[in-house]
Amino acid sequence: MNIQWYPGHMTKTRRMITEQLRNVDAVCEILDARIPVSSRNPDVDQLTAGKPRLVVLNRVDQADPEATKLWAAHVRRKGCAVLESNAKSGVGTGKFAAAVRELLADKLRAYAEKGQTGRVVRVMILGIPNVGKSTFINQVAGRKTAKTEDRPGVTRSKQWVPIDRGLELLDTPGILWPKFEDQSVGLNLAFTGAVKDDILDVETLGCHLMAYLGTRYPEALTAGYKLPELPEREAEENDVAYGYRLLEAAGRKRGFLISGGEVDTERMAKILLDEFRGGKLGRFTLELPEEAE
Repeated sequence: MNIQWYPGHMTKTRRMITEQLRNVDAVCEILDARIPVSSRNPDVDQLTAGKPRLVVLNRVDQADPEATKLWAAHVRRKGCAVLESNAKSGVGTGKFAAAVRELLADKLRAYAEKGQTGRVVRVMILGIPNVGKSTFINQVAGRKTAKTEDRPGVTRSKQWVPIDRGLELLDTPGILWPKFEDQSVGLNLAFTGAVKDDILDVETLGCHLMAYLGTRYPEALTAGYKLPELPEREAEENDVAYGYRLLEAAGRKRGFLISGGEVDTERMAKILLDEFRGGKLGRFTLELPEEAE
């Protein structure tokens, strides 16, 4: 699958980020803890060069907890502060203000020495579409300030959000990059809902996800779809072919049959993606630091 999605408003967002960078003290980059590489815009380093950075690993409730520990340590080694969160429930968001002030401790000390103790700290919030930026901001603010929906591309313009008398956040639209060089990145973004489903072949996407889970997390599929065992993967079988057989097995177990007793694999693929994104099949991390290196 050649997955690409770069609507026109994202070019406008890049310009806005560049223009607003001089108005902020730090950048907070929100990543999906399940796919910390694929959910990280590679252009952010260049766009925000020189600004202190806090990385938020969001949706830790859906990620493999052992893998999240590895990722947090990896990000710290890269020189960024780290916060783990589940923006939907609010877990971790209460530590945000303190994490920002710790990140900017030297700058705040310098302000204090100049008598600027009441100076407002401003932080730009960045992330790809549907990674949970607006939900995170609403939790930090303790009120609904940013529009949220469980689909990409909802936030379309910048918005300043006051948190307390000394902290303001700049909410920005989700931004991808013009071309995914590695198609595994496109697949991971599609699995997690960062790319609009209506540009995708959902059945083929479901085959890829089934093949991945069947290889890396087989027990999640046998438990989630009440399968006694998974069909064995044949030596020359590619991901789509193997994933299709797994979709058939799961769909048959769920009773998703159409005329002639065939399995409605498209329906099963949609169910699979919904259950994966909703955390109903378990906690998965699709990338590890050693693979990223």
